[in-house]
Amino acid sequence: MSQSHNRGLVEDFGRWREFSAGMWAWVFHKFTGWVLIGYLFTHIAVLSSALSGDAAYTNTLQGLEQLAVVRVLEVGLLAVAVFHIFNGIRLLFIDLGVGLDLDTQEKSFYASLILTGIIVVASVPVFLEGL
Repeated sequence: MSQSHNRGLVEDFGRWREFSAGMWAWVFHKFTGWVLIGYLFTHIAVLSSALSGDAAYTNTLQGLEQLAVVRVLEVGLLAVAVFHIFNGIRLLFIDLGVGLDLDTQEKSFYASLILTGIIVVASVPVFLEGL
């Protein structure tokens, strides 16, 4: 017979303080994956404007590039994609048996966050030039 565990209430929003680095890595990986799927559909919608002709596609891109909010969203997209890549590589190594202990997993999660931050901060001037 299986043992029952008390997992707390679903509405208990204070449980996030108990999350370990591994749980945060899982939450961020799921979140970034869903954001990338959402971006995929947005990307397809923008690319579909090319079906109306080259002028419509060019006008769509030029209109989007002039909006400051789009530039900020591009920086956010970079952060999401880079973290998802680094965390995916981290998970690949864990699946291959490298770094199975919790201390190594925690360090690799924080390393992926730090590397993501460095890359995003270094890329901000490129995204914001021309505004």
